[in-house]
Amino acid sequence: MLKSILVTGGSGQLASALAAQGNVKRAGRPGFDFERPDTIDAAFRAAAPSIVVNAAAWTAVDAAETHEAEAERANNTGPAHLAALCHERGIPFIHISTDYVFSGDKGSPYVETDPVDPRSVYGRTKAEGEQAVLAAHPGSIILRTAWVYSPYNRNFVRTMVNAAAQRPVLRVVSDQIGNPTSADQLADVIFRIIARIEENGWKDEYAGIFHAVGEGSTSWYELARAAITAAARHGNPLPEIEPITTADWPTPARRPPDARLDCTRIRQVFGCAPGPWAPEVDRVVGEIMKQEQQG
Repeated sequence: MLKSILVTGGSGQLASALAAQGNVKRAGRPGFDFERPDTIDAAFRAAAPSIVVNAAAWTAVDAAETHEAEAERANNTGPAHLAALCHERGIPFIHISTDYVFSGDKGSPYVETDPVDPRSVYGRTKAEGEQAVLAAHPGSIILRTAWVYSPYNRNFVRTMVNAAAQRPVLRVVSDQIGNPTSADQLADVIFRIIARIEENGWKDEYAGIFHAVGEGSTSWYELARAAITAAARHGNPLPEIEPITTADWPTPARRPPDARLDCTRIRQVFGCAPGPWAPEVDRVVGEIMKQEQQG
């Protein structure tokens, strides 16, 4: 591995997964905060990294609709600032983006060259952030991912497992589909990319946008059912799950109805991609249940 990997995002899902798999330096609030640009410079200087993975972002999708300035700093101007520091130092910068840059209206999996068309503040700030990062550091690697879950912190899978223990009936949206991706899968891909750079040296083909999501697609309803069924095998209650439509569960931000991503390019360039989503749900739920049973 490269000598010093700086990971932003503090104790977030991806930062935690990266720290569990490898030797990294983590930076997070309050010591690293996109709201305070001076902390970006200070954390960068202190870490003296040879590569940076930016896993920090404003990910509260609905709250972004009323906190546009904060989302802009966390998803656009802040990452561009960090990318510029990496460019000045001549080191690789890996930036995490999202499927929300797309409208979800294509009807088939998106490839990297499809035009972005975000329908939420979160999606717009992330799309603009991609371009700002590439402008600040043309050698950046941008990984678009989706539906990230893990044994760490708050996420959909963990929420469903906890809800199943408390309620006899759960209502889950069934008309939005995407690619569930475990944070551990994504972390593994990032380390493989870093290893490829270290082994081969930098190549121009490494720069740009790549899709990195779990193999296969499903709906939120089916993902919830998989998580709850897995938890039941560990002694959790098995509630009834009622499929509902997006219209039945209105939210401030519009979600892409079908934001499936195609991972062909990352396989061609780096020789890796996240594996199938379903077995990972079983594994992650097992970890969650172990934590719950241990108190």
